[in-house]
Amino acid sequence: MKVLRYNQPDFEAALDNALAVNSLFDPAIEERVRSVIRDVASRGDQAVLELTERFDKVKLTTAELRVTPPTASSTSSLRRAIRIANKNIAEFARRGIPRPWRMRNAQGARVGEKFDPIRRVGVYIPGGTAPLASTALMTITLARVAGCREIVACTPSVNSDLLYAIKVAGATEIYRVGGAQAIAAMALGTATIKRVLKIFGPGNAYVTAAKKLLFGQVSVDLLAGPSEILVLADDTANPRFVAADILAQAEHGSGEERVWLVTTSERILDETQREIQRQKELLPRSELTERVLARGAVGVLARHLAQAVDITNRFAPEHLEIMTRNASTVAGRITTAGAIFLGSWTPTVVGDYMAGPSHTLPTGGAGKAFSGLTVDQFMRRTSVIEYTASALCRSLPTLEAFAQVEGLTAHGVSARIRVAATSAVGDRRRK
Repeated sequence: MKVLRYNQPDFEAALDNALAVNSLFDPAIEERVRSVIRDVASRGDQAVLELTERFDKVKLTTAELRVTPPTASSTSSLRRAIRIANKNIAEFARRGIPRPWRMRNAQGARVGEKFDPIRRVGVYIPGGTAPLASTALMTITLARVAGCREIVACTPSVNSDLLYAIKVAGATEIYRVGGAQAIAAMALGTATIKRVLKIFGPGNAYVTAAKKLLFGQVSVDLLAGPSEILVLADDTANPRFVAADILAQAEHGSGEERVWLVTTSERILDETQREIQRQKELLPRSELTERVLARGAVGVLARHLAQAVDITNRFAPEHLEIMTRNASTVAGRITTAGAIFLGSWTPTVVGDYMAGPSHTLPTGGAGKAFSGLTVDQFMRRTSVIEYTASALCRSLPTLEAFAQVEGLTAHGVSARIRVAATSAVGDRRRK
């Protein structure tokens, strides 16, 4: 773990350097992904099959692209875990469904909004080093709660536990295809995989590049990078807990994860480093965590809590754990985190698997402007406007003023002709 202390001469420069994020988009990767997209666009299913054989070493036929999920996962304990998590996620999502509303504006017109589910969406579930059943729940369940009629899931994995989770979450179609070719197939459509309107879900650099390049052809959720955690701690934190949570994030396995401890306590900084060394030896994926600890682990000793909060907001972490006195008060000063985990009894694992909010969150500083995945992102908003004759009459001077200054005569006429018709009706009635 690289350590930065507020009293070192080059602290600000070193902090800026540590905060800098490598570009999410490698030009070489983007060029390879462009080739994949062009191939899928021109050859459809055949390109998907050949690319799957080349990249995933799996030879499939067109008929084998679509997968029938199992009726049960391999163990009763996992089945129960999937049901519990799915219930929490669904209940949280229901609270976030936007409701239609109406009001009258100053001229008496009725204005408002209505919300409708996106008819057909696609969700990408990574294969990776382990089946990510939780990712299926954290994305597909939201689509189901939102009311999406057609939910397409693409994954390179045929793991029965993952497929069971995809089924429970609510997917209506499942395809065994991964990587950039899966994103291209969902965005552009093939004979087997019909085009979707919006794509959700995390993935590797190739998947993320495909989402970026196809944006416009299709809507997308987030362009997420490697996972992150920042633990904000004072002298009340438990170093064992801090170390365990840092290691939990480090074991994701890409080697690009960022794991930070920002603390006001020299003791917590020192003891946490010792705990990390002790605990990592007990982990089966220690070679993966070692790469992250060597490249992306940073410990920062802050002068005081205000400085620690400022550093946290500059980082904009995907996951933020606050282990301080009055953690809720401290959380009120955080404006850029993807998700906040309050207190010593709230490890990120509860958010990863079952708490309720989706674990699909902004990374790489994107939290300064982007939020995590929510149910309303599976819906679209429509403005609804209704004017009466009297409301239009009261609005005419304003409408004509704008039409005149913008040189759009017909705009003004479209309102004036109605007002004139209203006046004519009134004249006839008076006669």
